Amino acid sequence: MNSFIIAFRECLESALIVGIIYTLLVKKDLKNHIKTLWWGIGIAILASIAVAIGLDKITKLIQNESYIKLSESLFMLITAGFLLYVIFWLSKNVSSREELEKKTKNASQSKYGIGIFILVFFAILREGFETAMFLFANIRMGSFSISGFTAGIILAAAIGYMIVAQGKKVNLKPFFSISTFFLVLFAAGMVAYGTHEFEEFVVKGDHLDVFGLDNKSEISRSWNIFKPVKELTEGQSEIFYSFNEKKGVYIHILHDKGNIGQFLKGFFGYNSDPNWPEFILWLFTLGIGLNMWRRFYIT
Repeated sequence: MNSFIIAFRECLESALIVGIIYTLLVKKDLKNHIKTLWWGIGIAILASIAVAIGLDKITKLIQNESYIKLSESLFMLITAGFLLYVIFWLSKNVSSREELEKKTKNASQSKYGIGIFILVFFAILREGFETAMFLFANIRMGSFSISGFTAGIILAAAIGYMIVAQGKKVNLKPFFSISTFFLVLFAAGMVAYGTHEFEEFVVKGDHLDVFGLDNKSEISRSWNIFKPVKELTEGQSEIFYSFNEKKGVYIHILHDKGNIGQFLKGFFGYNSDPNWPEFILWLFTLGIGLNMWRRFYIT
């Protein structure tokens, strides 16, 4: 679901940007700039793919497991902050048709269309960079869906085409209101996941002594529920458990490695045994995000 919403939102913005600029160029009889428009789109897409490949290569270069956890932690926290910034500031400005048309008119004054190229390139690159960042974070969280990603792109392209080509004045606020609400949940989930990965760095890198701890069991947790068990006791139904043959344990569906728990972890950053900083930071981020969402879209 999160892959679908991210792809849908970012691609819808991209489709609207391209559509509005294209329509304005045609109306102003600036058809000689249209080729420049497509060059800007193509190069921006290639640059976005390069960003995604670069992120993947950097991660693979890190061989130490504890430092991999640290890099994942920092990446998740940075992405969460970037996500909150993007959805409440940049997307608000890009979604303004009037502002975009004004920029296009100014850019079209360039004799060789360089202004159009720069406008389109950086507008699309921003969307592509955001998509690469967010989807890479989804992959690290194990919640990426190729079908959801593809469906989001197709639906966004279709809606963007209909809005621009048909010239209908569609109120886009409901689209962004709903998608922003879910992205707030994703951002809070990324913060929780990033904090959990920092715990993994501390444990796997033998840094517990820095925090005055001798072993992992001393880490204070908000709750620790649905622990894996070797055998099911009376009252524990097999319906709610799956057997992990590799580890030889039964895992409850609501454990963060269970069937439902894995989905909740990827979607909301759920953990069946969160440490206190993880829970507090998740709650703090969720509170800030929902307050900003309420102020921007409800009031």
